[in-house]
Amino acid sequence: MPARSIASLSLSFGLVSIPVKLYSATESASDVRFNLLAPDGSRVKQQYVSDATGELVERSAMKKGYEFEKGRYVVFTGDELKALEEGASHVVEIVSFVPEKSVDPIFYDKAYFIAPDKRGGKPYSLLQQALAQSGRCALAKWSYKGKTRVVQVRPADDGMVFQQLLFADEVRSLKDLNIERVTVSDAELKLALQIIEQGAEDAYDAAAYEDEEKKRVLAAIDRKIEGKEIISPEAEEPAAGGEVIDLMDALRASLAKTSAKPKAASPARRKTAVEAEEAVEVPKVRKPAARAQKVAAEAPARTRARK
Repeated sequence: MPARSIASLSLSFGLVSIPVKLYSATESASDVRFNLLAPDGSRVKQQYVSDATGELVERSAMKKGYEFEKGRYVVFTGDELKALEEGASHVVEIVSFVPEKSVDPIFYDKAYFIAPDKRGGKPYSLLQQALAQSGRCALAKWSYKGKTRVVQVRPADDGMVFQQLLFADEVRSLKDLNIERVTVSDAELKLALQIIEQGAEDAYDAAAYEDEEKKRVLAAIDRKIEGKEIISPEAEEPAAGGEVIDLMDALRASLAKTSAKPKAASPARRKTAVEAEEAVEVPKVRKPAARAQKVAAEAPARTRARK
């Protein structure tokens, strides 16, 4: 199904106005949803009741109100609510350009894609290439549905990402947790770095990961449809409470464990390994003469056996 645009916007780049269309960059496909059913298997529906009278209230009769004091509300009509949202603007004004890595991903909120609208192809491509070459991203203000938002516009290989950002007061600080600072030894740090190096990849490949839990739940649902029993997976045994583990021993064991695991190298790493192998001349190991004669004598017999 082709992507459908959410809105038409105008991205203001200096005195240049770039007409763009906004598209959602993500979709919620990971949740397996279960419906609430009555004892007879029929679906149930949600209803609203009045706190004061306990009577059912139809949706058409509901009003929206803002609680300005405990139990006291100021009520807004539909037209008044619409007026609050009429401050929305189709113009997204770029206010600054900052290094792309200077924006901490913790501030990332909803992600969108933007694509050029009619007659917007050239200025769109110009901004995309300029941002990519400069190593910077654009910060812009966007008024939408009664709220001003800060967005990051950053270049990607196939276009530009329109990343909605959280405000400072919407993000908590790690300082509030008062995390204890503990000194680690050089030997411990060296082992930890070796473990990181063994698990290092050149880049994040999203396609290399999948939702294993979703697959397990869907497989269980299929078994249930077929009338089979649902079997609970075996839970991993938690570590014994209060067990004191020597950090160096744990690091060495982790290093040995990761060394034993086969790892598919990325193309860049495979190329480096091949080049290194070609650069080092490995001496050929010759078989002892007696062993070679024995193998030659046994070969016809093995051939006849296979036939």
